[in-house]
Amino acid sequence: MTDSTERITVEDVRKQALPLGTRVVAGDGMLGQQVSWTTVIYPEDGTSAKSLQQGEIILVAPAAKNSKQVTSDIDVVRWASDIQAAAVVLSDTPSPTAIAEANAYNIPVLALPSGSRIRLVEKAVVSLLVDRKGQLERRGTQIYRQLTQISSRNEGMAELISAMARLTNKSVVVQDKRLRILYSSVQPQFVAHWEEIEQFLRKLDNLPVELQDRHRVYEIENPVLMQALPTPGLARLVSPIVTKDIGRGHLSIIGWDNDIDDIDSLVVEHGAAACALEMAKAKAISDTEKRLRGTFLDRVLIGDVSQQEAVRQGERFEHDMTLAHIAIVLAWQSEKTLSTRRLETLVNGVVSTQRASALVWQREREEEVLVFFAPDTENPIDSSLSLARALTQEAQKQYPQARVAVGIGQVAREISAWRTSYRDAVQALDLARRLQTDTPLYIGDLGVYQLILSLSDREKLLEFCDRTLGPLMEYDHRQHADLIKTLEAFFACHGNLSQTAEMLIVHRNTLLYRMNRINEIAQIDLNRPETRLALHLALTVRRLLTMK
Repeated sequence: MTDSTERITVEDVRKQALPLGTRVVAGDGMLGQQVSWTTVIYPEDGTSAKSLQQGEIILVAPAAKNSKQVTSDIDVVRWASDIQAAAVVLSDTPSPTAIAEANAYNIPVLALPSGSRIRLVEKAVVSLLVDRKGQLERRGTQIYRQLTQISSRNEGMAELISAMARLTNKSVVVQDKRLRILYSSVQPQFVAHWEEIEQFLRKLDNLPVELQDRHRVYEIENPVLMQALPTPGLARLVSPIVTKDIGRGHLSIIGWDNDIDDIDSLVVEHGAAACALEMAKAKAISDTEKRLRGTFLDRVLIGDVSQQEAVRQGERFEHDMTLAHIAIVLAWQSEKTLSTRRLETLVNGVVSTQRASALVWQREREEEVLVFFAPDTENPIDSSLSLARALTQEAQKQYPQARVAVGIGQVAREISAWRTSYRDAVQALDLARRLQTDTPLYIGDLGVYQLILSLSDREKLLEFCDRTLGPLMEYDHRQHADLIKTLEAFFACHGNLSQTAEMLIVHRNTLLYRMNRINEIAQIDLNRPETRLALHLALTVRRLLTMK
């Protein structure tokens, strides 16, 4: 018998001794009852000869073939109630009546997985009662074996998460290195709190300090950490998912803080190792697909792929090659500390989040990332610009000190036109780099820029710029004003005063005052179309001539 200081409950027996996969079919709320010992009974024997003490777990062997069954599962449940047993564990599927009786008597009933050997089950329960530490070690081995077998059978991450949820009766979450939730299994009792929990999990600052540097997590002596959650009474066990000495994500098991135990810790530890195997396999597959996709797109840019072959390859990539596509090319702006791989990872993240139909290719030699995007058929340019802006915003968010240049090509309706769209995108990218802008540039909007750049008489361009904008630039310099900035915002908003005021974060009356000052100082009339054209051209020339 177990010592009173080593209180073992029905739930402890379920988690630490009964075969993995054992189900609770009745009395789920009574699993906290203390267990004193265990006894095996056989359906062909009666219960009258058995002498049990209070708090025992009754293990019911499977019915023998061609033998008369003296004791039914209903009889066992009633007997268990009479002697105040802790629980009934059945080898055979319980009848609905037995389940109803158990719920009425508040007797926990558990059903063993098919093929369980009752004497081995008894041995495991006794081992737990007399040697908890040793049984815990044996249980850890069983958990590791089960989880790695799921991985070896290629049943996937979702089945791993489900297995961990079944083992612990708690919620399980897998996140990637950006703390995006990849998989989760939520227990019903936590549904009302789940939105708050997810918000907490997604913030890097809320991750334990030991886990925040993913290049150092492999050095942690104890990789399983316990952390309180904002919801009172809730906590999580969290462990890094590590492959090749780098943190690739995190595994969390979430439950009531007074209900988290050693088995949960074992599941998190071994589960993180199993998740690492899954992530390593997924990355190997992804790298292979990237190489195949890169080889294919390389041939497309050479002009070595027919429409028919492109459609066949698209089926292999699960991508519709019959749709119109637009090339989007991205590159860091003279940023040597960031790799193209990081940019590719960023692009893939945005494409995945927006569920955009796109093929992404890291062109390492060219130090660029190429995206062939299948845009909205009604507004292809607008939807391409929208995706490009989302990419630059994510780059600013992840790498505030760096800037990315983006060029967008024309719509390509046949595979043969993809290379032309790419060349156009590269031209737009080159201009974005020269202008040092992280605003995505579409090749169709760049006619004026290209015309100005083709003019070789720099002195005349400077003279035109100075003649048109000189008084305003002098005023800005002398008064520390923002008239030039105001004009740029005015043209960026196509002359819409409300939008201009919003962009400049000023009151509309303030904007009207500035516009009047521009007319007075430059001695112009902004209502004249020719004046607006001259000012817009002068601002464009100024940007081109002052770029680095």
